[in-house]
Amino acid sequence: MKSTKPTYTIGHRNPDTDSICSAIGYAHLKQKLGENVLPARAGKINAETKYVLEAFKMETPKLITDLYPRVKDVTLACNIVVKETDNLRRLGEVLRKHDMKSVPVVDSHNHLCGIVTVSDLAKRYFNELSMQNLAEANVSLKAIVEVVDGEIINQGDMSQTVKGNVRIGAGSRETVHKFIKSGDVVLIGDRKEAMYIVAQQDISCLIVTGDGEIPANVLELAEEKNLLVVSSPYDTYTCARLVNQCIPVSMIMQKNVTTFKPTDMLSDIKGTMQATQFRNYPVVENEKLIGIVSRDRLSIPEREKVILVDHNERSQAVEGIEEAKILEIIDHHRLGGIQTSDPIFTRQEPVGCTATIVANMHWHRDIEIPADIAGLLLSAIISDTVLFKSPTCTPYDKETAEKLAKIAGVDLNEHGMALLKAGSGIGDMTPMEIAKNDLKEFQIGDYRMIVSQISVMDTEEVLALKDELIACMNSICESEGYNMSLLMVTDIIDEGTHLLFTGNPKTIIGEAFHQDASGNLIYLPGVMSRKKQIIPPMVEASKKDM
Repeated sequence: MKSTKPTYTIGHRNPDTDSICSAIGYAHLKQKLGENVLPARAGKINAETKYVLEAFKMETPKLITDLYPRVKDVTLACNIVVKETDNLRRLGEVLRKHDMKSVPVVDSHNHLCGIVTVSDLAKRYFNELSMQNLAEANVSLKAIVEVVDGEIINQGDMSQTVKGNVRIGAGSRETVHKFIKSGDVVLIGDRKEAMYIVAQQDISCLIVTGDGEIPANVLELAEEKNLLVVSSPYDTYTCARLVNQCIPVSMIMQKNVTTFKPTDMLSDIKGTMQATQFRNYPVVENEKLIGIVSRDRLSIPEREKVILVDHNERSQAVEGIEEAKILEIIDHHRLGGIQTSDPIFTRQEPVGCTATIVANMHWHRDIEIPADIAGLLLSAIISDTVLFKSPTCTPYDKETAEKLAKIAGVDLNEHGMALLKAGSGIGDMTPMEIAKNDLKEFQIGDYRMIVSQISVMDTEEVLALKDELIACMNSICESEGYNMSLLMVTDIIDEGTHLLFTGNPKTIIGEAFHQDASGNLIYLPGVMSRKKQIIPPMVEASKKDM
């Protein structure tokens, strides 16, 4: 069966404008090529990206925080259930008809009440040493009539519940008087004299078994007493067994049920399954039953299919990427060593922005780019190249941006300045949010490092928070095990970067940028690109540090 699950185009964690817009743009291309592809994001969008999406009236892509397989990925539809008010006869029919070992029990609103198994039903029968006390189970006379497939001979009050016990009308007159009490339900075969004796008692229902003939004097007495008289086609023994099956499912079901939520990770529920050893487990959301998960299907969930855009390193990818099936990579960064199980399509180009690649892939395939998509791709190029000021910018980026601006119907420079301004302030960002802004992880030599970047028109606003930022960066290193944390505070106007750093070895910073790195801050004039001006010299410096 062909999968109906979509493939997701998704950028890196802590997404920037290129990561979001390229995911949307590439999903558009794949859709036009007839593929079921949707855009997604791996984190919260920043102020600049929010401005772009609103400017071109585009929805924010779906948030995917991880790709670990979850219960929802293996949940089976649960169309077969029993109600808590269903009787045991109905339960037996369901189990037998569908060859089931267990079945969920729900109320009228599909809220899970419990689960009942063949073992629960068998245990009930093993414990049947006498006729059951139906009064405790709140069984109605109507339920008894239905379970014995009875024909009503004299109409009584069928809505009332059984107040007494179920008795078999056998034995002498003295025995009947001794054992049959007020409110009882009495089963009796083709014994006319016994029927009349029983009808004289203050019973609630007389069931004549085996379609036995009912004398006129019994019917007259029943009408006088408003006694419910029923004829059943079954013999007395069978009727007795069937009446015992009037008990509602709620009387025997297991109420303390092990359930899972659709968002539970499969890795987290395996221990619970191992400890409980049930075959099936109900899946519940907002107390409602939405399906079941079978331990037999647990090991073969269908993996999520993804296309990575604007990154190719596992450390930058959405959590759980190793559990997903990567189909393609569209990127403009260095190769970071991500591994795939099969050969895949990759498009890597040394340009300033992934959106440049995405736009030209549309044109190479003669796929028209609509104005809103063109606006997104243009915005990504402006953002990544800082309106063509970044050293990563190539003539190819600028040429592509000019074509996109015409399609989008915007003035390139006017839109570019408005976009950069929208993303240049820190607004109500906390020091921790600034320290993690556009964060990317790198393995530089033997060291795990993170490099964040925030581009602003007023660097003093950010640098005034230096001590708080350094504290946050230290906290990130300590809690997540990084050797160093770097924050680029990039000045869009003056085209330079104030580099904040913490952790060790600081000698890499000094060696890479030929400055005194004994403190926590250096200024790098002309530096605007993390990819081209920060990472390469640090990689070279790490080789000398070894």
